Amino acid sequence: MVTLTVLKQSYGRATKDMGKMLGGEEEKDPDAAKKEEERQEALRQQEEERKAKHARMEAEREKVRQTIRDKYGLKKKEEKEAEEKAAMEQACEGSLTRPKKAIPRGCGDDEEEDEESILDTVLKFLPGPLQDMFKK
Repeated sequence: MVTLTVLKQSYGRATKDMGKMLGGEEEKDPDAAKKEEERQEALRQQEEERKAKHARMEAEREKVRQTIRDKYGLKKKEEKEAEEKAAMEQACEGSLTRPKKAIPRGCGDDEEEDEESILDTVLKFLPGPLQDMFKK
């Protein structure tokens, strides 16, 4: 009798397992949806805490950066870029103190003109017959 009961139990388990393997419906946990929802909420909460912690840390870092900038008279990268952009937008004529890289293309002398003017200057200092030779 005991063997008959054991056989029935093992047969029942085997049919359930075979049903799952063949694509049959699995037993649904009635609390599965509720558990999944709680898990998703916990994940969202952890993510919000992580972002808040990151924001606090970044604010502290920015305070330290600002104290260093104030101490040494440095400017933020954004401020430097804004100043360079403003210098580029200014007219080509005028300021002699503007940095060289701030001069837009097309303003001032071109490289070819510089080379010609240097050659002309050198030719002026050569004696007449040599000037004629180089001009030909």
